[in-house]
Amino acid sequence: MVKPQALKYGDTIGIIAPANYSGASADTMVKDLEARGFKVVLGDSFYSKWYNFGGSDEIRAKDINNMFKNKEVKAIFCVRGGYGSIRLLDLIDFDTIRKNPKIFVGYSDITTLLMAISQKTGLVTFHGPMSSNYTNFDDITRISFFDTIMTDKDSYVLSDYLGADLRVISSGKAEGEIVGGNLSLIVASLGTKYEIDTKGKILFIEEVGEYTYRVDRMFQQLKLAGKFDDASGIILGSFTKANQEAPEDMPLQEVFYDSFGSLKKPVVSNFSSGHMRPFITVPIGAKAKMNTDTGKIEIVGGTVK
Repeated sequence: MVKPQALKYGDTIGIIAPANYSGASADTMVKDLEARGFKVVLGDSFYSKWYNFGGSDEIRAKDINNMFKNKEVKAIFCVRGGYGSIRLLDLIDFDTIRKNPKIFVGYSDITTLLMAISQKTGLVTFHGPMSSNYTNFDDITRISFFDTIMTDKDSYVLSDYLGADLRVISSGKAEGEIVGGNLSLIVASLGTKYEIDTKGKILFIEEVGEYTYRVDRMFQQLKLAGKFDDASGIILGSFTKANQEAPEDMPLQEVFYDSFGSLKKPVVSNFSSGHMRPFITVPIGAKAKMNTDTGKIEIVGGTVK
């Protein structure tokens, strides 16, 4: 595990659009970060547009590589998700990232980059909020986000940020690195050289806007690929707008219990991270422990230095 340097007030933050183009809402984040005392550098992709992307694949990949090369930039924030990150994987210079570890934040489609960077370099990345929804940050989301990337803590209880109890689907204790992110992107990695590795790890999953039968199908694919058996534990985040397409379709909670209830390892749901508020920032690649008896998910060894 490689921990990036903690962000400090006065540091420079690079903002890029590796998936969909930025949109006007990103301006709010820039103004807020500057008001907080940070400096901001915008990548070429920030104001670029090629179809629905933040510029061509080359522009977006170059932004990632250049932001990691730039010694002044201490953290990289992604503007939004959507689609496009998977197109960049073979264009990313992972050696440069390995030599210049720094904070990298995003979620949704950015899951692809969070997973690949973490697996290829060992760098802890951050499944955290992006500027496309910055105006909707609540206090818990802000506190969790800035605490996680700015505070050098040896350990902390990730679940303490939550305003609701975790729902236990399967009981037990587990420890291991946290991996995962958005369900669709986790599944998209299967069969590639960037395939998610869950062996001995705690798998975190969230999703948005998928019918429950599609969620079930993706769960079944991960199950058949051995990803659930390999994992030491599973955390189910927000599954926003995961509705039944037809009345006879399995409801979401039943999908959860059917998919995970018989696993002899800890599985919890109702963890508020993903496409909802509050949004708890999850450090991908950090070491963690989970215990369904105490209802706690604890980060061990910290996330930044």
